Amino acid sequence: MNENVVDILIYLYENYMDGDQSTPSDQAQVHEELLQAGFPEREIDKAFAWMDELALHQDSQSYSDHTEHSIRIYTDEEQSRLDADSRGLLLFLEQNSILDQASRELVIDRAMALDNVQITIEELKWVILLVLMNQPGQESAFAQMEDLVYNDIPVFLH
Repeated sequence: MNENVVDILIYLYENYMDGDQSTPSDQAQVHEELLQAGFPEREIDKAFAWMDELALHQDSQSYSDHTEHSIRIYTDEEQSRLDADSRGLLLFLEQNSILDQASRELVIDRAMALDNVQITIEELKWVILLVLMNQPGQESAFAQMEDLVYNDIPVFLH
């Protein structure tokens, strides 16, 4: 089985975080369920660490007004792992007020924390969804992103 951290995060979201089921109170119980579902233990541990880091960084960044219209310059490593379409998605979401600067930086941080050599646009959409879900006051942006993920709505016209 070639499952990665994003697959586990999607599984957790779809089975616990979208409100359909109650989340077990014990992380060990969830861990065991993931093992029974066929996910490798190493990847499960990475997914839990990824979510812990997301929670730690939730409110750690703030930006002042003078950076409101700034442009994000990506590092060489970010460019190699986030292709032009992925960077275009981030810009589109920011220009349409779905992501703010702090959320964008958190999305980039969490995307770069994945082991993937290249982050696909579908994986990035899930990262964005999970980041927005964990950001207070982002309910509208989360709902728009959830529509984009589940309904596969084209993000921008070419």
